[in-house]
Amino acid sequence: MSKFWSPLVSRLTPYTPGEQPKISKLVKLNTNENPYGPSPRAVAAMATEIGDNLRLYPNPDAEPLKLAIARRHGLSAAQVFVGNGSDEVLAHAFQALLKHGVPILFPDITYSFYPTYAGLYEVDYRAVPLAEDFTIRAEDYLGHGDTIGGIIFPNPNAPTGCLLALDAVDRILAGNSGRVVIVDEAYIDFGGVSAIDLVTRYPNLLVVQTLSKSRSLAGLRVGFAVGHADLISALERVKNSFNSYPLDRIAIVGATAAMEDDAHFEQTRNAVIASRGKMVADLTTLGFEVLPSAANFVFARHPQHDAAGLAASLRGDGIIVRHFTSARINQFLRITVGADEACKALIDSLRRHLA
Repeated sequence: MSKFWSPLVSRLTPYTPGEQPKISKLVKLNTNENPYGPSPRAVAAMATEIGDNLRLYPNPDAEPLKLAIARRHGLSAAQVFVGNGSDEVLAHAFQALLKHGVPILFPDITYSFYPTYAGLYEVDYRAVPLAEDFTIRAEDYLGHGDTIGGIIFPNPNAPTGCLLALDAVDRILAGNSGRVVIVDEAYIDFGGVSAIDLVTRYPNLLVVQTLSKSRSLAGLRVGFAVGHADLISALERVKNSFNSYPLDRIAIVGATAAMEDDAHFEQTRNAVIASRGKMVADLTTLGFEVLPSAANFVFARHPQHDAAGLAASLRGDGIIVRHFTSARINQFLRITVGADEACKALIDSLRRHLA
């Protein structure tokens, strides 16, 4: 702590990202990265862009990417916002749409950036407990009236992977017409139906997605939001008061090409879904309790073995998973669904240690 810090900085509890270790021959199953590479069309587009064009500023509106996203979802470009990863999009949403002087709601077990943003932007919040089975209950988000300033939740939830059905999302939206509801869909492509289908019906809905997971572009940092043009306009006002050029030229062309390559998208996400099914079956055979996952990771615990100890044993074998220490989930491991070879290494290691 320094005397030069502002009082706000002293009060912050920063987000802790997943470890990015510098170890060779590592089986890295801790940060939910896609085991398959990005679209070859995206790689080619980025390679072409490298050259004399980099002396020029990018399009501040990332118009080609907005149009590609809009076409895919049958919307207009005015209903699309893009940013430097979905984290930046969410940060702008906290400032532009959730800061109303009354608390917002989000689950007590959820993406840990939410309380971080709430602290940074001085947005009060109330954490809503998940059900005993770690699912979100739609009824818990109804009947609050003007005592809340908005609602945000991931779907599928993180780190549990549990999916809230689209009809339940619909009920939350219908019961909160006077405030913004943000649905954070970082993992939706691995097992759910997007709430983007509801955007034309609900002017209070903002759906946030990322190209980091199902499009294999975590290193490019591209996220987007879809919603009513009035919500998007608020995000644009914040963005243009902060950084008019959040996406560089390489990111714009690469993300645009990735959004347009449906064949690669379907092939790789189906491969992840298939590997997830086998991983769940193998973990269950080893005695793990595995929550139903609609994401590219699973959330599992073993009733006879401490999660921290298992994580340490796996690390000794060069396999890294994510262990959370928060109440209620400190006996769970979050395990990314890797390629089949990585999944086999995980199961073989666990089998040895459990024995």
